[in-house]
Amino acid sequence: MSHIILFDAEVRSHLLPLTYARPVGDLRVGILTIAEKWGQHLRMPVSFLTQDYLQELFPLVYGEQNLLVNGSILPTPDVASLILDLSPGEAYVKDGELIAACLDGAAVKALSRDKDFDELVAFDLGDQELLRISRPADIFRMNDVAIRDDFALLTAGRTSAEPSSTNTIIGPRENLFLEPGVKMEACILNTEDGPVYIGKDSVILEGSLMRSPLAICADSLVKMGAKIYGGTTLGPSCSVGGEINNVVFQANSNKGHDGFLGNAAIGEWCNIGADTNASNLKNDYGEVRVWSYPEGKFAKTGLQFHGLVLGDHSKVGINTMFNTGTVVGFSANVYGEGFPRAFIPSFIWGGAGGVMTYKLDKAKATAERVMARRKVDFSGAHGRLFDAVFEESAGYRKG
Repeated sequence: MSHIILFDAEVRSHLLPLTYARPVGDLRVGILTIAEKWGQHLRMPVSFLTQDYLQELFPLVYGEQNLLVNGSILPTPDVASLILDLSPGEAYVKDGELIAACLDGAAVKALSRDKDFDELVAFDLGDQELLRISRPADIFRMNDVAIRDDFALLTAGRTSAEPSSTNTIIGPRENLFLEPGVKMEACILNTEDGPVYIGKDSVILEGSLMRSPLAICADSLVKMGAKIYGGTTLGPSCSVGGEINNVVFQANSNKGHDGFLGNAAIGEWCNIGADTNASNLKNDYGEVRVWSYPEGKFAKTGLQFHGLVLGDHSKVGINTMFNTGTVVGFSANVYGEGFPRAFIPSFIWGGAGGVMTYKLDKAKATAERVMARRKVDFSGAHGRLFDAVFEESAGYRKG
């Protein structure tokens, strides 16, 4: 059997802070992660070639024949077909960058150990269109299209569970798909602009208002009276309330109360306190600048709408206010009056009134308690991930 291996390329640094805790290919865009999309398209097992400190949590698995694919690329039928045509020792490049290669087991083993292997015969993809994620903003910008593609992929030939008669469906019924175990009463869903997917055992409480395209993944909870606009994804086991517009939650994160969040990318194991609001539009309607990790400064985005980027394991206190395009790193704890800075490094404790370093042992203890609530063990590998990110991000906490 062939294996798919998604590798982290240079783009990984552009996708921080979301890639501190996962390979690029484990990012969720649409209903599925990039890895899950490749698995669905090619019907092969998928693993990762990633940073050393992540490899323990995301192990590399390979066989006699392996398709090595840039983890930032979203599969399409055309691109998947092209990659399947590769023979061992062949590769595709575009603009000088490796896109995919077919490698035998010995070559993958050598690559994983940073050793040389036989040269590849490279073919240039030329004008071939590629869908790819190159910065956090792409996650919410491309989410509308990704939801539609994943909906078609996941629901083809299947029959949706029936919604209760207490719900009001506006638009085509075929655009609504409920997995088994969904509980939803007295809600309003508008499917006129595309699909609405609600995953297994999710609970949508009374009075929720939802517009397509929308993905609510397995075991998620939507609180009473929530207002969720299109282009939004709730990853597995998320809990949300208030007003949400074009936001992607990776998984296991909470925004359970009132407050606005728009054009945002939220990591895993995050909690956003009640009445927190994050601006997604400048008062002068100008272009938003956000923190760029590779450039080490704020950079132009070309976007008028850009909200919060929140790294994994970060927490936000009640009534927090975020400026347009704020970027918060991994395992930060943000709280207090006023607007905090628009870039908050990893392992920072505080807000506009002043900050200090979040002690590593306390950050780990918090993560252990948070994960235990969802019956997930904080393992030694998780602890080593925290150690590595604390060290990698240290330079941003100076000065």
